[in-house]
Amino acid sequence: MGIAGDIIIIVIAGLLGALIAEKLKQPLILGYILAGVLLSSLSGGISVSRLHEIEMLAEIGVALLLFALGLEFSFKELKPVWKVSLIGTPIQIVLTMVFGFGVGQWLGWNLIQSLWFGALISFSSTMVVLKTLMAQGWMGTLSSRVMIGMLIVQDLVIVPFLIIMPQLSNPKAGLPILGVAVLKSVVFLTAMIVLGTKLLPRLLSYIAQRESQELFLLTITAIGLGVGYVTYLVGLSFAFGAFIAGMVISESDYSHKALSDIISLRDIFGLLFFTSVGMLLKPSFVIANGGTILIIVLLVGIAKMAIFGGLVRLFGYRNIIPLAAGLGLFQIGEFSFVMARVGIETGSIGEVIYSYVLSTAIISMVLTPLVSNLAAPIYALKKQLFKHEFVETVNLAETELKGHVVIAGGGRIGQHVARILRLSQVKFVIVELNFSRFEQCKQAGFPVIFGDICQDTVLEETRIHQADLMLLSIPNSSISRSAISRIKKIRSDLNIITIADGVEQMAHLYELGAYVVVLPEVEAGLEVARQTLLHLHIPATIIQNYVDHERHQYYKPSLEHQGGDFPVDQLRIAKNLIEITWVDMRHCSGLVGKTLQELVIRQQVGATVVGVVRNNMFFANPEASYRFRKGDLVAVMGTSTQRQAFQELAEFCSQRPTQVVDPP
Repeated sequence: MGIAGDIIIIVIAGLLGALIAEKLKQPLILGYILAGVLLSSLSGGISVSRLHEIEMLAEIGVALLLFALGLEFSFKELKPVWKVSLIGTPIQIVLTMVFGFGVGQWLGWNLIQSLWFGALISFSSTMVVLKTLMAQGWMGTLSSRVMIGMLIVQDLVIVPFLIIMPQLSNPKAGLPILGVAVLKSVVFLTAMIVLGTKLLPRLLSYIAQRESQELFLLTITAIGLGVGYVTYLVGLSFAFGAFIAGMVISESDYSHKALSDIISLRDIFGLLFFTSVGMLLKPSFVIANGGTILIIVLLVGIAKMAIFGGLVRLFGYRNIIPLAAGLGLFQIGEFSFVMARVGIETGSIGEVIYSYVLSTAIISMVLTPLVSNLAAPIYALKKQLFKHEFVETVNLAETELKGHVVIAGGGRIGQHVARILRLSQVKFVIVELNFSRFEQCKQAGFPVIFGDICQDTVLEETRIHQADLMLLSIPNSSISRSAISRIKKIRSDLNIITIADGVEQMAHLYELGAYVVVLPEVEAGLEVARQTLLHLHIPATIIQNYVDHERHQYYKPSLEHQGGDFPVDQLRIAKNLIEITWVDMRHCSGLVGKTLQELVIRQQVGATVVGVVRNNMFFANPEASYRFRKGDLVAVMGTSTQRQAFQELAEFCSQRPTQVVDPP
């Protein structure tokens, strides 16, 4: 079957490799590379015979990878951590290149090869890091933002590297070529920004109006690959053009749809690329040079951990953030494979260096989840060994705290609870480790402690032995687990309320001794359902019963439901049930100045006025002579239709809608 047979073999092998990777909880690209390694070792009827043609098809995969990267690019993601991302990342790349150059010289490689090795190891893996962060529940934390910001800049830097690095083999001849390439890039980029931002959105708008999914996908693919081919014709990188096309489209209203449509095509061609990457690695080479490979993995890992951690700390990030960044970004990334293939094609590096880089990258990727998980225990050990941590307290009451609530985390959730407790005159204290949020709590006048909730000195400062409740509003399950374990050792009877990202994490937190574990996504879904039912005029009691039932199903699945299943039929007949609605007449209303006898409300709308609150006094079942005044709070009983009719009757003469409020 020729090349078609080769593609079939690669796709089937890639599927098997992906299943193995998924079973081992590894990124799928490692499965594709493993499939390529195995295919390179086979011979006979099931081997790939047209590797060169497969590699040419794999170039489309590279272009689509960078096209999708351009579509996903957003300066908004860099804004919170722009200094360490835009300034720190280039410094990290240079320092890593210098270290890699030294390792290359130690291994006996020439100057160009050593420089290429330094460049190849300077990039980390966006795919592996994102998967690891999601598995650990660290997404949304400041640590994750710092890492993602640096990864975004790394991914951007790969584009000029693809232009610059091949010219290093012949510096004298390469400098003029490099200058011309830079000039062409500037001209091309300017033209794409000027013309592309005006033409491409109009084209996409025209195609979208045709309402054809197939036509839209074809258009997006043609733009990405077509622009890449134009850059290739003018002497620039095919992948560079695809990336710029993605960046231009990312600023349009169609970027999200374009990305969602192109992902499947990108993944298929990406399979060809990563499998072809693995086919260049010879297992015999790994066996023969296993010791050297492990030394390189160790040296590169330690060096990148130190560089990332040191730079993050240099830019003002403290506590666990430098440690998390160093342990999370030490691996070699997937775009290093892209650049390594360019190095092979241009003759800048040989297969030996390529094999070393590929082997080191694969091992470092596999080790990433394990190494990254060490951040929390290492940080906890550090805090135990260095107990002289500075603890600052603000607005703490001079009298002894007793029966109070300890809130760990001064973010949105923690501050919201603090406001409610302050209004309820309940004593509380906030513990916050992030300095900016600590300052926010201080400015709000909350009693707050600057420190780590996992530390004994901080827990003692919260007067945990006299506390009535602990609230962990930390969006990081690993830190919550450490905090619960520490708190329970000090105060085993203290009730702890915390949050989790999923059912599995919730179960683990309950095992550690949490009193209540809240699932934010479940609560958001229940609130959306509640608001929907309220809009449909379903009685509040029915809605509350339904919400309580659903909460029980989510939060206590192991317990037998005490009241049986919720009668869903109640929702169907709920509109006909009798309920009380409170109507606020603080503004000018059509009822003001009129008596119940004059209005004949029962005859007009069928509803019954069962009470009125006036000047904080409640009048039950007012007589027919009762005259409404501005500011009355009226209780009306009836079905949903009857209560709605009363609200229309009481419509404000200023044409402002009648306000329905909760009962006093």
